[in-house]
Amino acid sequence: MPPPEPGLHPSWPPRIWGGNIDCKELVAGSTLYLPIPVPEGLFSVGDGHAVQGDGEVGSTAIECPMERVELTFSLDGMFDLKTPYANTPAGWITMGFHQDLREASMIALDAMLTLIGKQYALSRQDAMALASLVVDLHITQLVNAGVLGVHAILPHGSILSS
Repeated sequence: MPPPEPGLHPSWPPRIWGGNIDCKELVAGSTLYLPIPVPEGLFSVGDGHAVQGDGEVGSTAIECPMERVELTFSLDGMFDLKTPYANTPAGWITMGFHQDLREASMIALDAMLTLIGKQYALSRQDAMALASLVVDLHITQLVNAGVLGVHAILPHGSILSS
């Protein structure tokens, strides 16, 4: 989805509203939650990857056609989103994008602590203690011109989701 500022915007950088996220855990059966920055959403989809490693270190991935993708849209007030969340076959995912990799990590982790706190009725301190045990941070991408991505994963079947 486009940023809220008027004008033309490139589709290649990842943004908190979507964009070129390139997270390999977003597969069939995933639900992606995005903040909606503009009226009516203006959603578009493309650049499907059949294979790509975590970190997307170069511009190469095995592209796949998108005409067989089936998308369903709904409004969900479950989260007060400041960054993308996803429920995937791998687990719950929160994402962070920033020019600094540490800052992107902190954005993803902050969103995960909020998610854990809400879903399991835990204080921020308890969410942090448990996240240290079960949450993994992965580099989503390094390739997109100054915007780096990190995603935090709370695997299904972890001690929190058992």
